[in-house]
Amino acid sequence: MIYLFGSIVLTSYLTLSFKVCEKYKVSIFQAIVFNYITCVITGSIVNGAFPINAEVIHQTWFHWALIMGLLFISIFNIVGMTAQKISVAVASVANKLSLIIPVVLSVYLYHETVKGWKLFGVILALIAVILTCYQPAKTNGKKKEENGKLKYILPVALFFGSGFLDALINHVQQTYVTAENSNAYLISGFFSAAIVGTLYLEYQYMTGKQVFMFKNLLAGILIGIPNYFSIWCLVHFLKQSPWQSSASIPVNNMGIVLFSSVMAWLLFKERLSAINWVGIVLSMIAIYFIAFGANL
Repeated sequence: MIYLFGSIVLTSYLTLSFKVCEKYKVSIFQAIVFNYITCVITGSIVNGAFPINAEVIHQTWFHWALIMGLLFISIFNIVGMTAQKISVAVASVANKLSLIIPVVLSVYLYHETVKGWKLFGVILALIAVILTCYQPAKTNGKKKEENGKLKYILPVALFFGSGFLDALINHVQQTYVTAENSNAYLISGFFSAAIVGTLYLEYQYMTGKQVFMFKNLLAGILIGIPNYFSIWCLVHFLKQSPWQSSASIPVNNMGIVLFSSVMAWLLFKERLSAINWVGIVLSMIAIYFIAFGANL
């Protein structure tokens, strides 16, 4: 369970860090790019060397790692925008609402069973995340119109992107990842994200759309080290989980929703309505039924 706890806490830290970046006027995109460079360096230190070579490039899982990297940087930017423009709670919940995608794919691809109390838990989880992310309109004029559009566009993008990413990580770890190649797989994904991000950031530097500032680099480092270990913990949890992946992924995601929402309330005074608290309570009940429903 240490890997599950690590995944929940570290992933929640990433979402919460975007609120701190907003406070200190850190460029989110620059921080994200430097974060992935930091992930590659951190992973190489853990591995003992940079693991990507000609042999690794020809491995079956390598092209999946490249796709994972593209999803990493795309979704991370959307999470950052959602946390800053809407709220941390909405960013976390919209991100993890996608738990239904890997659950459905687990049933289809691996013939796992989702029925009885476990199915009830999955349905309850979907209701819980909707209630937890409910945000009444509080702005006026142009800002209201802008937030109104983002309120739907960003969560929908997170739903499909994060759902596909979770399903991809689960599929690759079940099919290709072993104890010997797991770190090379992770570093390859982060390296892909770092290359794409660096090329685009260089273009923005040259066109004057971005200006380098040390605080952006520092933020990237402070985000990157936990980011590497959040995915490292997730891969190890999925590999060693006592539950099927159709239960493991929802439990992990709902844990992140709970932890990040409560911490945002405590640290940033983000207002949680009565409806939000009902969602949080339901999510705890949902986790129980998803994890242990098959034995009830």
